[in-house]
Amino acid sequence: MDVPPVSLAELLRHPDDLDKITSLKAEYTRKKSAVDSSLRLGLRDQLETTQSGMTGLSDGQKTVQQIKEEMIKIDKICSESQNMISDFATINLVSQAHRNFGAVEAMRRNLETFNERLAGIEEMLREDDEDAENMPNLLAIHYELTQLRNIRDDAIEQISRGDDPSLQSTLEDYFERLDGAVKWFDEHLDLIAMSLISLVTADNNSLVVRFALIIEAEEKSDIRVMALQEALKDHKEIATRFQSITDGAKTVRRYKERFLRIIKEFGETKFQPTRAKFLEDSSQLESSLKWYFNDLNAVRLGMVPLMPKKWRIFRTWAEIYHGLMHDFLVELIDDPEASSAHTLEIISWPEKYYRKMGKLGMKQDELVPHVIDNRETELVRDFRALIIKFLDEWIDRIWAQERKDFENRNADQGGNLDQDEYGFFRTKNLVDLWRMLREQVDAAGNSKRTDVIEGVIDAMFLRLRTRQTAWQKMLEEEEVRLIGEATRGAGQGVEMDGFQSLQDWLVATANDQIACIDDNEDEGRVSYLTDFKKKFAPLVTPGYMDRAEGDVAALRDGYVDLSTWCMTKFTHLVFAVDFKAVMPDFFTPKWYNTTAMSRIVATIEEYVNDYRQVLHYTLLDTFVEIFADELLIRYLGSVRNKGAKFKRTDAYQDKIFDDLSTAFEYFSSLPDAELGDRIKDTWRVTEPFVALLSCPKETVADEFARFKTSYWDLQISWVEAVLRSRDDFERAMLNSVKARAAQMDVVRGVETIMSKVK
Repeated sequence: MDVPPVSLAELLRHPDDLDKITSLKAEYTRKKSAVDSSLRLGLRDQLETTQSGMTGLSDGQKTVQQIKEEMIKIDKICSESQNMISDFATINLVSQAHRNFGAVEAMRRNLETFNERLAGIEEMLREDDEDAENMPNLLAIHYELTQLRNIRDDAIEQISRGDDPSLQSTLEDYFERLDGAVKWFDEHLDLIAMSLISLVTADNNSLVVRFALIIEAEEKSDIRVMALQEALKDHKEIATRFQSITDGAKTVRRYKERFLRIIKEFGETKFQPTRAKFLEDSSQLESSLKWYFNDLNAVRLGMVPLMPKKWRIFRTWAEIYHGLMHDFLVELIDDPEASSAHTLEIISWPEKYYRKMGKLGMKQDELVPHVIDNRETELVRDFRALIIKFLDEWIDRIWAQERKDFENRNADQGGNLDQDEYGFFRTKNLVDLWRMLREQVDAAGNSKRTDVIEGVIDAMFLRLRTRQTAWQKMLEEEEVRLIGEATRGAGQGVEMDGFQSLQDWLVATANDQIACIDDNEDEGRVSYLTDFKKKFAPLVTPGYMDRAEGDVAALRDGYVDLSTWCMTKFTHLVFAVDFKAVMPDFFTPKWYNTTAMSRIVATIEEYVNDYRQVLHYTLLDTFVEIFADELLIRYLGSVRNKGAKFKRTDAYQDKIFDDLSTAFEYFSSLPDAELGDRIKDTWRVTEPFVALLSCPKETVADEFARFKTSYWDLQISWVEAVLRSRDDFERAMLNSVKARAAQMDVVRGVETIMSKVK
C-alpha cells in the first residue's frame, strides 16, 4: 500500500483546495514532528552506543596493556630467575616433566571416567524428561556437562599441537557421544525458554532462577573466552608461554543469544494465529492481541526479580516483542489479503498500543521503530483515496450511461426519459447517483475518523459541481450543433425530432436540478441535497460543518442556475427553429403587413401549455418569464435586421403598439397575475425605445439621457443601431448622444434587460 509522495501541486489543483491548506499544514507539521522525534531518538541512541563503545574500547585497551605489562614482568622475572639459579635449567626441566606428568595423569583419569560421567548425565537428563515441569537435575547436568566439554576442549587443543592428525580424529570419535548429551540438554533449555511465561504465571520460580543462572554462567564464560581469544590474537609471542592458565571453555557457546532468539520465536508463534484471526474479522485486532500485553505484564511482575538486573529483562523482552508487533502490522498493511477495514483498524491501533505500553512502563520514544513507521497519515490518505476511487468509478459509470441515453434519445419513442410520481420529466440515473453518495458516506463513516469522512465529503462536493458543469457542456454542445444546422437551412423533416428530444432533455435536466433542492415541509418531502447534508452532518466536526454549509449553498445555487440555464437554452432552440423565418422581418417594410407577433405569442403559449404537465411547477413561471425576456431582447435587437428602417411617414409607432398589445394581452392572461405584471414592467422598456425612434433630432440626446438614467446598462452600440434605423439619421445625432454619455455619471445598480440587448 505504499504510494509515492504527493506533491503540493497535485494536492492543490483547484481553487477550492485552498481550504485544505490549514489541514495540510497541520498534517505535515505532525509528520515533521514525528520524524524529528525519531531522529532525536536515533541520534541519542547512536550517541549512547558510540559513547559506550568508546568507553569499552578504552577500558579494553587499558586491560590489554595491563596484561601485557604483567606478562612482560613475569617473563622478565622468569628470565632473571634462570640467571640467579645455576642449575635452573635442570630444575625447570624436572618441573616441566612433573607438570606434564600431572597433566597426563589428570587427562588419563578424565578419559577413563568420561563415559561413566556422561552416562550419569544422560540418566539425569532422562529423569528431567520425566519431570519436565521441575527438572530437578538442571544445575547438576549443566555443571557436569561443562566439565566434560572443557575436558574435550583441552584434549582436542593438546592433540591439535601434535604431529599426527589421525589422533585428533580418533579423539573426536571418542567424544562424539557428548554432542548428543549437549543437544539433549540444549533442548531442555529451549523448552524452558519457550515456557518462561507459563512458568512465571504458575509460580515455578525455582526452575526460572536455575535457568537464569545457567544462561548467566554461559554468558560470563563467553565473555572470558572472547577476551582470551582477543589476547591470544594480539600477543601471540607472550601468550603462547601461558597457555596452561587458560583452563576452562575454549569456544564461545552463545547461550544468551540463543535465549533471546527463542523469545523472538516464541512471540512469532503467537502472532501467527493472531494474524489469521484478524484477517478473518477486522474488529478482532485488539482482542486477539491480549496475550501480547499479558506476556509483558507477566515478565514485568514475575520475571524481573528472578533474572540478573543487568539483563534488564523486561525492557529486552518488550523491545523484542515491539519489533515483532512492528513487523506484524507493516506486513498486514502491505498484505493483499488485507481489506480497507483491516487498514482502518491498523490506523487506529498505534494510539491504543502506546497507551497500553505506557501503562507497562515503556514510553513511546523508547520503542523504536514506530509501530507502523509513522504511516498513519499515508494510510488515511490511501483509505480516503480508495473510497474516492470507488466514488469516481460509480460516477463515471453513471455519467457514461447518461451520455449513452442522451445520444440515443431519438432511438426510443420515450426519448430515454422517465417521469416521476408527479408526471414531470426526469433522467433515469439521478436516484442511483444520490443513493451511491449515501453509501460512500456510510463507507467513510465506518472509519470513525473525521479526516477520512471530511476528505470524502470534500471530494463529493467537487464532483457534484463538476457534474453540473459536465451536464451544461454536453447540452450546450448539442444545442450549438442543432442551431448551427438550423442556421444553415437544416432542421427540417426528420431533423426536427432532434430538436424535440433535446427540448425534452432540457426540461428533464431542469427538473432534476429542482429535485436536488426541492424541500417541501408541508408534504414531508426532503430534497436529495438536504438528505445528503443530514447524512454526513453527524459524522464531521463542527468547524468542518460550518465550511460545508457554504459548499451546500454553492451547490444549491448551482442547481438553480443550471435549471434556469436549461430553460434559456430551450427558448434559444425555439427562436432558432420556430421563429427563424419570422424574426428577420421585424422593422422591415414586410413587417407592416404581417402578424408576426401574434404567431410568436401563439407559439410560445402552445409550448407553455404542452410542457405544463411535464415541467416542475416551480419552473413554470421561470419558463414563461424567460420566453418573454428572450422575445423582448430579440424584438429590440431587430433594429439590426437587414432592411430595418423607421420612416417618419410610416405608421411604425402604431405597428409597434399593435405588437406590444398582442404581447401584453397574453401576459395579462397568465394564471399568475403577479408574474404578468412583472413581465409587463420589464416590457415597458419599449417606451423609451419608441421615444428614441420618434423624438425630434434635436432632443435625441435628452431622450438618451432619460433612457440611460432608467437603464444604467444601456449599450451605446445598440443606441447607435436605433439611431441609424431612423430615416432622418445624421452623424450629429450620434455625436450628441456620445457627448451626453460622456457627461453622465450613472449609478450602477441591478442588471436590467438592456444589458442583454446588444
